[in-house]
Amino acid sequence: MTPPAQDPQASVRLDVWLWAARFFRTRSLAKQAVETGKVDVAGQRAKSSRALRVGDALQVTRGEESFEVVVRGLSDTRGPAPVAQALYEESEASKARREQHRLQRAAMRDGYRPPEHKPDKRARRLIQALGDIDAL
Repeated sequence: MTPPAQDPQASVRLDVWLWAARFFRTRSLAKQAVETGKVDVAGQRAKSSRALRVGDALQVTRGEESFEVVVRGLSDTRGPAPVAQALYEESEASKARREQHRLQRAAMRDGYRPPEHKPDKRARRLIQALGDIDAL
């Protein structure tokens, strides 16, 4: 008698999937993000133990970035980046919005040049004097 065929996973915990899909470096960071409302499933807040299935829509906020993805595969183990990227599909609107935010951040950095060397004694005194003016 042959053993029954193994059917693929029907569901995976949300925090485990976020970790396996490489949205967060550790499972505890993924769990914390879910608990603080940074991850929505189908437009609703979810618990970290929620069963995630193929086809679920997620909105993941990580720092200043926001991802809108659809689950395309399930995994409870963390693998290489190409495998992790195959677990989800990001919407075009989400990609465009993230690119726009990246360009805005880059534009805000334009014009700023870090100093070439540490300030000397005179420059430190001027900086200190400016700080004293602000305290008034």
